[in-house]
Amino acid sequence: MKKRIYQQDVIRHHLEILYKEQAGSVLRDMLALLEGWQEKAGCVQKDWVSEKDVMLITYGDSIRKNGEAPLAALRRFLNRFMKDTVTAVHILPMFPYTSDDGFSVVDYYQIDDRLGTWEDVRALAGDYDMMYDAVVNHVSKAGSWFQHFLACDPDYKAYFITADPDGDYSMVIRPRALPLLTPFETIEGLRHVWTTFSDDQVDLNFQNPKVLLEILQVLLTYADRGARFIRLDAIGFAWKKKGTTCMHLEETHAVVKLMRAAVEQVFPGTILITETNVPHIDNISYFGDGSDEAQMVYQFPLPPLTLFSFLSGNAAKLTEWAESLGDTPLEEGTTYYNFLASHDGIGMRPTEGILTEHEKQMMVDTVIRHGGRINYKFNCDGTKSPYELNINYMDALTDPQSPDMKERVGKFVAAQAILLSVAGVPGIYMHSLIGSQNWYAGVEESGINRRINREKLDYDQVSTELEAEGSLRNQVFDRLSQLIRLRRQQSAFSPAAAQQVVRLDERAFAFIRHNRDTGEKMLTAVNVSGETYDIPAAVKGFDLVNNEAVDIGNVKMLPYQVRWIKYDSIGPL
Repeated sequence: MKKRIYQQDVIRHHLEILYKEQAGSVLRDMLALLEGWQEKAGCVQKDWVSEKDVMLITYGDSIRKNGEAPLAALRRFLNRFMKDTVTAVHILPMFPYTSDDGFSVVDYYQIDDRLGTWEDVRALAGDYDMMYDAVVNHVSKAGSWFQHFLACDPDYKAYFITADPDGDYSMVIRPRALPLLTPFETIEGLRHVWTTFSDDQVDLNFQNPKVLLEILQVLLTYADRGARFIRLDAIGFAWKKKGTTCMHLEETHAVVKLMRAAVEQVFPGTILITETNVPHIDNISYFGDGSDEAQMVYQFPLPPLTLFSFLSGNAAKLTEWAESLGDTPLEEGTTYYNFLASHDGIGMRPTEGILTEHEKQMMVDTVIRHGGRINYKFNCDGTKSPYELNINYMDALTDPQSPDMKERVGKFVAAQAILLSVAGVPGIYMHSLIGSQNWYAGVEESGINRRINREKLDYDQVSTELEAEGSLRNQVFDRLSQLIRLRRQQSAFSPAAAQQVVRLDERAFAFIRHNRDTGEKMLTAVNVSGETYDIPAAVKGFDLVNNEAVDIGNVKMLPYQVRWIKYDSIGPL
């Protein structure tokens, strides 16, 4: 007996936004898709996230070992070094691709044979919660869908967006300084096709309901094959409408809500994470009403504002931004996905309205001095501005040529402590956790700026470096691993715990986390400067990081010191 589809009214409403008079027929097709999946899929409810959840972000071949598939080598590496540290693994696109290090997918359903097989992925999923990338804004021009389009196959003619090259696209928000339309020769003549990111990444046309159904099938397949989390890459660009910015449109939100309804119906507890590298107000719009859209959104302002704080030695801008988030937890069942470094650069758009042009330029200049690169975007007026800073996060914070390893490690670990403390679920990049630096060879060989933070490492060599007492990798990995394990034991760091920012000193980023269910309270303070000072913390408790009691009165903050003070009583701050 088929299971009942409980969200028909919700689904119909969103389909009407997208497809108007076609909504009825699309609804029938979508319900048939879901009912087919429900007949074969188990519906075991997955738990919501807690303070114990810490995600590692990595490419499938970040760790390589001779004679072994990279995904198998990665699993071996994680189980050797990180089994008691991280709980989840975000494998960046692991499917056959033609460019952009995986983000031009040729086939959504196959694992790139250079990485391994679905069996390797399932083995990882047996040890860790998994996040898979759903790169659904665009596909590779080498993929079968686009090849059918070029052949003018009637079933695929509307899978992609053709446009007049002489049209006015000045309002369209561009993430890269590249042409928006790319000419392609089809058997019926030249067509100019929408390519937001590159001429090898051809945007899908969600105005065609067949495309929506295809992508729902992809998402359900990922959930069926072990994904607890599904990352919706560049989802803000999904719907195009003439005369608009083509970003964050009502129709785009309707698409995400349909994705949520479909996945939740068949695989309850699967978590959708929207990746939208934009100002905060647009980013959090993907929570919807708190129950109908993404369960998690990337916290994009955190990486650039944390970096700015340490470069300036002043946490005021980070503090002001954190205050703007409010003191109360988000709606139950929603939270932030926090990160500092990733496979991409450090996005600058989220600093709009927060940092001045002078402050942004200071960051750009520092990154260039530290060996980084800058990627630019086109503005509506035809000018260019920095879109992201391409650099390893440690080298962004500190001069790679500096001989002061103690300061370098201390500064870097302090920044990561902010990531591990703030409300949400932390995602830590592989190259951050194991203390990597700029990979200049990757940029020079490829001409791709983002490769500076995407190094491929030899299993044996990096293992030796991690175990070499006193090495940079050893110091970073040991200190971060200790912090992560400590964090996972504190209910005050639950995503459901309240966060209240406190102003102790402009050089300190400080806040209180309070889990009202357990009663646990934590005062977190991070010194973003190289100076020593006292903070007027009228708190009596125990500093977990420094393993010392803290009595009422002033608390000394050493350069780049981190304090996690669990307390029972606290006075005015």
